[in-house]
Order: sequence, then C-alpha cells, then structure tokens
Amino acid sequence: MSSDSLWAQSAQQYQEVFGENWKRALEVFQQIEMPVAPTAGATASIRLAPDKLQALQKQYVDEAAKLWAEGLSAPQPTGDKRFASEAWGDNPVAAFSAAAYLLNARTLMGLADAVEGDGKTRAQVRFGVEQWIAAMSPSNFLAFNPEAQRKAIETKGESIAQGMANLVSDMRQGHVSMTDESLFEVGRNVATTEGAVVYENDLFQLIEYKPLTDKVYELPFVLVPPSINKFYILDLQPENSLIRYCVAQGHHTFVVSWRNPDQSLAHKTWDDYIEHGVMEAIEVTRQITDASQVNALGFCVGGTMLSNALGVHAARGEQPVASATFLTTLIDFTDTGILDVFITEGFVRMREFEMGEGGLMKGQDLASTFSFLRPNDLVWNYVVGNYLKGETPPPFDLLYWNSDSTNLSGPFYAWYLRNTYLENNLIKPGKTTVCGEKLDLRKVKLPVYIYGSREDHIVPINAAYANTQVLPGKKRFVMGASGHIAGVINPPSANKRKHWTRDDGKFPATLEGWLEGASEHKGSWWTDWSDWLSGHAGKQVAAPKRYGKGAKFKAIEPAPGRYVKQKA
Repeated sequence: MSSDSLWAQSAQQYQEVFGENWKRALEVFQQIEMPVAPTAGATASIRLAPDKLQALQKQYVDEAAKLWAEGLSAPQPTGDKRFASEAWGDNPVAAFSAAAYLLNARTLMGLADAVEGDGKTRAQVRFGVEQWIAAMSPSNFLAFNPEAQRKAIETKGESIAQGMANLVSDMRQGHVSMTDESLFEVGRNVATTEGAVVYENDLFQLIEYKPLTDKVYELPFVLVPPSINKFYILDLQPENSLIRYCVAQGHHTFVVSWRNPDQSLAHKTWDDYIEHGVMEAIEVTRQITDASQVNALGFCVGGTMLSNALGVHAARGEQPVASATFLTTLIDFTDTGILDVFITEGFVRMREFEMGEGGLMKGQDLASTFSFLRPNDLVWNYVVGNYLKGETPPPFDLLYWNSDSTNLSGPFYAWYLRNTYLENNLIKPGKTTVCGEKLDLRKVKLPVYIYGSREDHIVPINAAYANTQVLPGKKRFVMGASGHIAGVINPPSANKRKHWTRDDGKFPATLEGWLEGASEHKGSWWTDWSDWLSGHAGKQVAAPKRYGKGAKFKAIEPAPGRYVKQKA
C-alpha cells in the first residue's frame, strides 16, 4: 500500500475518532445544568440550536480530518502567543497538540455560542467554557510544554527547582505572583507624592498634598478612589501619577485613603461609607480650606459612592460640591459586562446570608475573581512562567498594586450587590434609601465630567456613557482608548493612545449616536479634563504654607499614611 493510501486511511480513521469525540462532547454539554437567573436555585438543561449544531459538527470533522492529513510533517503557526516560541514550532508533536487543542477550543466556544436561552444563561455557559479551555491548555503542563522542558534541560533542572520554590512562596503569600513584589514598597517607590494625613476616622485617612505651585485654585479638590482597591493606583510613579498631575495644575488636592477592613469594621454598612466616608471627607476638606464648596472626583466604585453622597446632599438641600468627575464609573447598572455572569438572586442571597449582618469579603477572593476575567493573561501566564519555567516576573508597579488586595465589610458588599448589580436601584427615583434619604439622582444638577474607556471590561463603555442619561446637570463626556486602568492612567507626557470628545452639548440616547458627532484626538484626555476642571475651580489664591488647620486638623503622619500599608 502506498504512503498516500496509508495517510488517507489514517485520515479516515482519525475522522471517525473525532466524530466519536464530537458525540461524547455533545452528550456532556447537553447534560450541563446552569442556574437560570433570576430565580434562586432554579436550573435548566442546556439546549443547542440545531442549525448551529449541524454546522459546527461538519466544520469540526472537516478541520480534524485536515489536521490529521497534514500529520506531524508540516506544523503551522497558530497565531496564539502561548505557542509562539521556537520550542513549539521545532517539536512536531507539540505543534500538533497545540493545533488539536485550539481546534477543540474553537469548537467548544462554538457550542457555547449555540446555546439557546436568555442572554444571561448563554453568557454564564460561555464564561464557564472559557475558564475550562484556558485551564486545559497544553502549555499549562510540564509534560506537554516543550518550552519549559527545553529550559529544564538547559539549566540542568534548576528551572524546575526554582519553580517549586516559587510555588511554595506563592502558597505562603496566598496568591500567584505577577511581579517581583520584593522590589516595591508603598511610600518608598510607589505612592510618593509629598503630603500629610490631616484627618482620620475608623474608615479612612484624608491626605492633603503639598502644593507644587505658588498659587492654587480657591476650590479644593477631593479624590474618592474605590474602596475595593488602594488609592495609589492614582499615584504609582511621579511620571504617571494623576494625583501629582492635579497638584502640578494648581489644585489644592486631598485624597481619601480607605482603611483595609478587619474584623473591627466587619459590621460597617454602605451608609457608613457614604456618611462617614465620602461626605465626611468633603466636609473636613471644606473646614480645612474655609471653602464653601469643593470639586470632587470618583474613580470606579468610588464614583458610585460619590454619586450616592451627592444624592444625599441633594435630598437634604445641600450643595457642598461645585462639580464632579466620574472616571470609569457605574451608576446605571443595566450593562455590567462580564461581571453580570456572577449576579443572580441566589448568589446575592447567599452573600447576604453569609455576611449581610457582619463579616468580611476577603480581598484575595475579590482579586482572584477579577484575575479570572482574563485567565490567560492574569493567571495561567504566571503559572507557566513562575512554576514551569522557574522565572521571576519582571518588576511592574501596576501589577504590584493589583496584588495588594483589600477586604470589604460584609454589609457594605451585600448592599452593593443587591442595589446595584442585581436590582439597578440607583437610577430608580426614590427606590432606595441612603443615609436616611430617598435617593433621586435627578436632583444632582451640578456640572459633571464623565470619562469611559473604550475597551473597559469592568465598566463597559456603554455603561459609562449611560451616566449622561442619568445625571441632569451640564455634562461633558470623553471616551479614551484602552481599558479600565490603562485608559485612565495615561499622562500627557507619554503621548499615548487617543480620546474622543464632542463639543455641541448633545447627548443622544446611545453611545453610537454620540460618536457620530465626536472628534478623535491623539494623546491623553487629562489635558481636556484639566481645562474643564479649572473652569469650575474659582480664582487663584496663595498656596497654603502648612498642612491642615489649627489644632483640630494637624498633620498626623506623612503621606501616604499607615492605612494604605495595611495588608488584607
């Protein structure tokens, strides 16, 4: 029998094997049971669209036959960075295993997309399949990873020994290392903008920053970071620090540094954080500066908290804030992106039962959840590098911050889940009560600057734009390129990325409508925002010579303070 006949016969046999694999995969897939939102505890079997299923089956068998027919003789580039090194290309068996894996992965994702049912169920199935596919990559296993094997041979086993040491170290610290954490220290080479803590309570420290200009704007500026992270994402290095930029633009700048909750704060509620956190920071800033109003900025969850504080002020007939900036903030939770897969009535009830009356949502659990939103980049990439190859990840301040997790008080977390992600109550006038006041954001009529990042997977750009439809005051919306963090932390000096603005004052119902009249600009959006903010900051006055004010608000300790240094 000729070699061509042998290959043809083998291809036929392999086609039959893949056909059998297809049947088994389909049987397993159809037996999956998923929660059906929003009824707690309800489940339903997966149903697949027949037409999509038939097309997928044909495509799978055809591609499998082609893959086998090519055999081990002509490995082709996969276009996947996990298999991009020479070690994969030089090893026909490894190249074949990568190609077969990617075929199976594409098919499984096709099956996920063929699921019939509501959008939430399809998203949950897709998310689960993505996690399984990412975990089962041959690159994650030493037995199948030729790159790790080659390194083990070249180092005479040292890479394996170092990988085991890295694994033990990461197990002790409770998370996978994304950077060399030994090279960073808060206050020494991150969070270094000069300032002092001038006030503290059991929830936060208020940091006042030393002016870098002879004169400052008369209205002070208060930044409210998310309590789910530490504030120094806004002050990583001098060259990319939004805090330092604000100070250099002549703003008398104050920043809330949230305490990392322990059991002593396990009973704190959403109302506590609004009344004795955001609102207290605004009031203390006014007292220190003798200003009737402040300008305020909220980032991510900090923006959601700021919107609630402004709603409470409006309900009480108070106007302590002259303007507000919302960076990648959710107020309308209609579109919450990938995070929506976690939110069901059953999930929220479970959290309420566990910690609604007291307890802590562990910071590491939150960090792991966010990492698995991008499993290949933020989980398995480091598993392979740290453990299979025995490498130490390079120093990166952003990833050090990302690993410096914070806890959340249970009642705060449970309230937040139900009233925002699950029920979207903040945009329903009078639906929810905050600090004893019925919340109606239609009464928040101050000027606002709203920023959203185009590729944000935490706060989808459509959700950021939706804030323009909620807040009734004079608005400016800007869209920046990149994601949740990189889009925000984009200093003008870097001359990176792009942003879009629209100057006719019109805010159509959808982002697509807004973009039709928008203009594209190169570089950072910071300069546009700085120009806007200076127009709401009042006249220039002499910069203060000392921190705080009198005996009541003395400098307690140098910035960044001790609260931000507390570990979860």
